[in-house]
Amino acid sequence: MTKVAGSATARAHSNIAFVKYWGNRDQGLRLPANASISMNLADLHTTTAVEWNSGLDADTLTINGAIANETARMRVENHLDTLRARFETDRFARVDSRNNFPMGTGIASSASAFAALTTAACAALNTTVSERELSILSRLGSGSAARSIPPGFVEWHAGDSHETSYAETFAPADHWKLVDLIAIVSREHKRIGSSAGHETASSSIFQPARVASAAERIASVKTAIVGRDFESFAETVEADSNLMHAVMMTSKPPLFYWEPLSLAIMEGVRRWRQDDKLMVCYTLDAGPNVHCICADGDADAVAIRLRDLCGEIDILRSGVGRGAHVLPTD
Repeated sequence: MTKVAGSATARAHSNIAFVKYWGNRDQGLRLPANASISMNLADLHTTTAVEWNSGLDADTLTINGAIANETARMRVENHLDTLRARFETDRFARVDSRNNFPMGTGIASSASAFAALTTAACAALNTTVSERELSILSRLGSGSAARSIPPGFVEWHAGDSHETSYAETFAPADHWKLVDLIAIVSREHKRIGSSAGHETASSSIFQPARVASAAERIASVKTAIVGRDFESFAETVEADSNLMHAVMMTSKPPLFYWEPLSLAIMEGVRRWRQDDKLMVCYTLDAGPNVHCICADGDADAVAIRLRDLCGEIDILRSGVGRGAHVLPTD
């Protein structure tokens, strides 16, 4: 095997899906049941340093300054095994990963984590890897990580093979000034993670209908984003979120991520859009926290209403972000 060593640090952003990824056609390759649409979040990111080191006899992982548990370390090790095989190296890696937002709460921390890990690990090997291949490789660590590689507004193609399931930008980050206000209903790490949920999605009687109608929603959302049509965008985004959670709730075993406050915020968002004419809609990933997607000019008004409704709730705010990138060395 090739003896290579080096280090690099990369940053990747979380993303919020407008047409959701839920369920796989191939669990091992993480080939999604349907294509999906998302935008990267500029102010929510994971920064990961990777050092390939000949002095190590196993991969090591720290997360936010603490030694990671064995489950997390093994997940990273399995992904690094894929990269070792792809780039023909036998060295182990020292990995240090840091998030500036809560992990495991439905804010796509695994997406930014595996996109940053893949980008840094490839750069540390001094390899030239296309954006498309970075997306494909990231997908193997976490499906939604494929979407955190390209910048701006992104479509992840479901594909029919390992090589054809990748994400690409269809509109740049500055195309539409949307803002995501994330109402943090809970910072607790969810009991059942997304990976387990993907495996049980097919047990819901609603999953086939959700998947069969996904292409129509993707076309609608892409058209709305390209045309900056918020009314059409909001209708489809909320419907898609509701569909995914209906699948979760009717899977075996069922998954219930919504909290009472989640429902209150969802009702509030619909009321603010209908009665107050604010350009805002909701979407939730696999967690209780509510993403309130707003037109930039209405974000402050929505934030005020969130605090009036929820009291001193934490709100994370982000515009549309760039893709994964290697950070310059000091």
